[in-house]
Amino acid sequence: MASASAAAGPPRTASVDVAGRAVRYAATGSGPPVLLLHGLERSLADWGPLQAALPGYRVLAVDLPGFGGSQPLPDWRLASLAGQVEGVLDRLGIASGVHVVGNSLGGAVAMQLAARAPARVSSLALLNSAGFGGNVSWALRVLDLPLLWRLFLRPDEGLARETERLLFHDPAFATDERVATALALARREGAARASRNMSRELGSWRGVHVGWRRELLAQVAALDTPALVVWGTHDRILPAGHFINAVAALPRARTHLFPRCGHLPQIERTAETAALLRS
Repeated sequence: MASASAAAGPPRTASVDVAGRAVRYAATGSGPPVLLLHGLERSLADWGPLQAALPGYRVLAVDLPGFGGSQPLPDWRLASLAGQVEGVLDRLGIASGVHVVGNSLGGAVAMQLAARAPARVSSLALLNSAGFGGNVSWALRVLDLPLLWRLFLRPDEGLARETERLLFHDPAFATDERVATALALARREGAARASRNMSRELGSWRGVHVGWRRELLAQVAALDTPALVVWGTHDRILPAGHFINAVAALPRARTHLFPRCGHLPQIERTAETAALLRS
């Protein structure tokens, strides 16, 4: 990624209609397009700090279908989510040259987008991405267990705060503002069901299914698209052992492992992550 420097300014939030369903996005700046895709149970709010750290780019953070301010789809296949994201690019007139950045679930969607539209994607950056291992946090496994899943139907501040703290190595990043945002997202109508449906599409209480991972990684490994894999040593959602798997699965990718960093390097290591993307 290379660009001229210019102030990014505050994000401009809007929605576009894709296949009859609203998709929300937040845009900053102008220049080469950068697409940011968030993780499970999250929203485009996770990208605010990184958007501000990427002047000189047209940065688009998108709420994935069923999350944040975007309407759900009838099915939860990665291909369907990637199709909606591609539809956003169509509506905004972005035909090619997109630098795609995905965190967690968003990383898997980013890989799916690159596999289905390689001519459209200039580079791929995967931050603590889903798709590289079967072992995941209990917080994801319980979504497949009916009795425990019911807890997510009645979110409260205590649960939101504990979940938010799981995402970071440094608990100071689990601010009251972020907890309030997470709680508001969890209380949206259909939010718990969206998280459960997406989780069950990709795995079960035993872990992440191997079938879709093997197929998708084979497709991405065959691409000529430049790739970057970033992880945090203290990720308690997708353990850093997944990083080792990613290095093996994508041997041509650039890689970086942040010490003392959790699941959201775009927040916990904003400046360093932005520098990696720009380089």
